[in-house]
Amino acid sequence: MANMIKTSRGLNKLALFISFVLLVIASYNALAERQEFTVILKKHLFYPAEMTIPSNKKIKLVIDNQDDSIEEFDSFSLNREKVLFPKRKSIIYIGPLTPGRYDFFGEYHPSSARGLIIVNGAELITPSDKEADDVN
Repeated sequence: MANMIKTSRGLNKLALFISFVLLVIASYNALAERQEFTVILKKHLFYPAEMTIPSNKKIKLVIDNQDDSIEEFDSFSLNREKVLFPKRKSIIYIGPLTPGRYDFFGEYHPSSARGLIIVNGAELITPSDKEADDVN
């Protein structure tokens, strides 16, 4: 009887461990599929100054500060701020957002470092999706 209890506990621990591993793998896959958008900060200007992203999806925004000086990404409408170190890339996760316009700016150069994120209500088609559709 004692052996059966030990075996049962061992199987429960194994099942719990396998469940945890599967949960970690599923979470990683969900993050890996997240759409990524890039903004470049150069000469105190954001490129592109406007970008369109899909609604109701969490996205990864990569900001590449190519300037020699520090900047701070600020957006009241996105409720985000992030220090952008010179010659480095920074990541900000935003969304899911409802359709609309969300502005952002550089705190140290607010008159020049400005940008706009437009959230579209329709699903966005990436160039690779469009090419696949054109094949048939």
